[in-house]
Amino acid sequence: MTRQVALWAVLIAALCTVPFMLPSYFLHIAIQVLLWGFIFTAWSMMGRFGLVSLGHGAFMGVGAYTSALLWNLYGLTPWLGIPAGVVLTVLLALVIGYPCFHLRIVGHYFALVTLALSQVVALIVIAARDLTGGSLGMTPRAVGHSVAALQFPERVQFYFIALGLWLIVLAIRHWAGRGMRSAALTAVGEDETAAAALGIDVLREKLRVTVISAAITAVGGSVFVQYLMYVNPETVSGVGISLQIVFASIAGGMYGALGPTVGALLTLSLTEGLRIAFGTSFIGAANTIYGILLILFIVFMPRGLLGVIEDALARRRAGS
Repeated sequence: MTRQVALWAVLIAALCTVPFMLPSYFLHIAIQVLLWGFIFTAWSMMGRFGLVSLGHGAFMGVGAYTSALLWNLYGLTPWLGIPAGVVLTVLLALVIGYPCFHLRIVGHYFALVTLALSQVVALIVIAARDLTGGSLGMTPRAVGHSVAALQFPERVQFYFIALGLWLIVLAIRHWAGRGMRSAALTAVGEDETAAAALGIDVLREKLRVTVISAAITAVGGSVFVQYLMYVNPETVSGVGISLQIVFASIAGGMYGALGPTVGALLTLSLTEGLRIAFGTSFIGAANTIYGILLILFIVFMPRGLLGVIEDALARRRAGS
């Protein structure tokens, strides 16, 4: 335990020096890695226990658009708009989660229901184009450097915001994965009937992890919009974002604390590499490659890149 604490202390200290050493472009990538790692970690809190949600694009979209619209239409500070988005997202998670879990809709049926939810939210955003800008998107009203508006022209401030959120979600994940909470969710993921026979409240456990995951995703979507100062359905909602979240979490390794962040680094590197290599001549390539790689990871590396690294280190220690 002492060694783990020391390693985390070194990692955090190293991350705190990043914004003072990286050029602007790489700092921009680092911020996105932390923000996406935050969102992917939220999804992994469900995925690691067998709750495969393809609707996190809906949760991200609701959080992002709620805070942005409240700011643009009513001048409500994001410090209040983000909690409002979280409340709406939690209600949405309960509305979709309670009937599914009560009726024991599991596996690929649950995945299909959440996939439909993600697309419905994206279509609503597009249909309400007078407010949201539709497919063209919208830009939060800029006021320059403002703590109240959560707008910082310098990327260093946003880096530390992203780093703080990332550390918080890792702490929440650690808390949710300890003791009876983790054992109950593991039992539910393996066999709901057996878990109920042991006295576990299956409905409550599944709703709790779904609500926590959805709320964290909503926060990530809101902060992501504040950083980019732009939002459209393709960047924060819909099927494409939901699949990207699933791919990155699985590819990085959803069973390890740092796995989703590794997945964020992988997906961003892939996206930026394709953009630099092909420009606009290969639009949509990333999603195509995501799909192919997702199949390969599920078949050959179900524990993701982090799992492969951990297995290699374990074999090396065993052989030495």
